[in-house]
Amino acid sequence: MKDNIILIGMPGCGKSTIGVLLAKNLAYGFLDSDLVIQEQSGRKLQDMIDEMGPEAFSAFEDAVNATLIPHNTVIATGGSAVYGTRAMEHFREIGTVVYLKASYETIEKRIRNFATRGIVIPEGQTFRDVYNERTALYEKYADITVDVDADKADIWDVVEAITANLNH
Repeated sequence: MKDNIILIGMPGCGKSTIGVLLAKNLAYGFLDSDLVIQEQSGRKLQDMIDEMGPEAFSAFEDAVNATLIPHNTVIATGGSAVYGTRAMEHFREIGTVVYLKASYETIEKRIRNFATRGIVIPEGQTFRDVYNERTALYEKYADITVDVDADKADIWDVVEAITANLNH
């Protein structure tokens, strides 16, 4: 049953903030997959990434996300969720995948705590490399893409754009 909305996009694009407002607007539940991962592991994301390494963390994230079975729920995923093929296929089966698209410059302005944010950046890659790599994956999995650059839309415009696209 495809009765969920799954938000994907870079850290700092507004998945959690927009997700809560979208859930209220639609009378849906709200689930933040990063919080589920922290709850299941008993650790902060950044601690997990530091201790496990990016690959093992991504595998754990994929396993957790692939088991989520909510109904009428907006799910805000972690920015690295798109690395998990099982999870992304599962998300496509249980809902509509919405890519919150933001420019690199917008993301760079919004993220102030790179070192503690819990961002998966493989050894030898820059944040720009990660942005470029993930953008292709977000576009691959998205059913709907909504631009969230600050100069183009405020938060309610984004919620309305998602809602309008769901009704078509």
